Amino acid sequence: MSQAQEQTHSQAQASPAGQSARTDGRAPYEDAFQRRARADAAARGTSWSKPMPARPVVAVAGATGAVGREMLKCLDKLHFPASEVRALASARSAGTRLPFGDGELIVREMTPESFAGVDIALFSAGAGVSRQMRQAVTEAGAVMIDNSSAFRMEDDVPLVVPEVNPYDVAWHNGVIANPNCTTIQMVVALQPLRALGHIDRIVVSSYQSASGAGAKGMNELRTQTREVLDGEPPTVKAFQHQIAFNCIPHIDVFHDDGYTKEEWKMVVETKKIFGDDTVRVAPTCVRVPVMRCHSESINLEFDRAVSVQDVRDAIVRGEHVCLEDDPANNVYPMPAMHAGSFDTFVGRVRRDPTVDGDRGVALWVVADQLLRGAALNAVMIAQLLLPDAARTGEGEDAREE
Repeated sequence: MSQAQEQTHSQAQASPAGQSARTDGRAPYEDAFQRRARADAAARGTSWSKPMPARPVVAVAGATGAVGREMLKCLDKLHFPASEVRALASARSAGTRLPFGDGELIVREMTPESFAGVDIALFSAGAGVSRQMRQAVTEAGAVMIDNSSAFRMEDDVPLVVPEVNPYDVAWHNGVIANPNCTTIQMVVALQPLRALGHIDRIVVSSYQSASGAGAKGMNELRTQTREVLDGEPPTVKAFQHQIAFNCIPHIDVFHDDGYTKEEWKMVVETKKIFGDDTVRVAPTCVRVPVMRCHSESINLEFDRAVSVQDVRDAIVRGEHVCLEDDPANNVYPMPAMHAGSFDTFVGRVRRDPTVDGDRGVALWVVADQLLRGAALNAVMIAQLLLPDAARTGEGEDAREE
């Protein structure tokens, strides 16, 4: 890591989740669409009447999976004020011991009865399990924060990224959805730019790491790399094709229009989170042989002229966004540098000359999708549910690593 990269990285590590990185005293950026979305959220109200205690009981469903383990780490690092944390998983994982804080948790089998006395249930057990357990969770009085795609586009389920639309938590009816990992890091990076003008169009190509497919994806990348280097045919199970030394432009199933479900998620989720049905999104999602962290190449078209320097300045003022943009010294975000980081990193900010009227900007975004794109976002949503007094001081020392 260069000296410039080390300085930028240390600055990012110093800004804890749950606290604004802004120091100028101004309110977070809002464009007209966001102001309208905030007003709509206030008007909607909620039928959920159970108050959240200052020290809630938290369950992590799918605790032995890649994201579930990161959820436990985030609860600990963010000093989430849980009175109890329960680790839940399938019957075959029951009895597994997981590190948590200075001790460990013993995994329990997840059943409908597991949620008695629970206040917040963090789910990363797959869409099928989430659908199966939804009624049991909400009838027990717990708020489900779900990492799967099961409920994201349901009209009565908020789809929340805390830096973008925290106000939408207010109208939940027992379920809050965590967006797709690629969507989260993109909207976090773009949020501070929305005050510069309306973003009319987003063209994004994602370079998604093997860990996006969970532990089985990471294991397959390790195994195939050894097999290929040893001159053996690679064993293909987790992905459609060999992932070692290869790129696969296919994540999730294909739709009739030629786009994949992963790409469709980026389109519809961005519109819902931004509260903006007019923004156009053209994605291409690619699996690459990187162990951890997703990267995105993004081209933006604004409705007015925007200077590159204004874009850089806005990113610096953004919440949990870190600018790494010094190409002359080879400084730009890379996945190998940011595994385990809580922030979203932006670089290669430049003019897109194919858009007339100085309305186009190109940039490069990197984030740890297991954290920023999944576990961290879920725990930050849980923070929003806490009473105001319980949120005071949260997140201290959140970026020790």
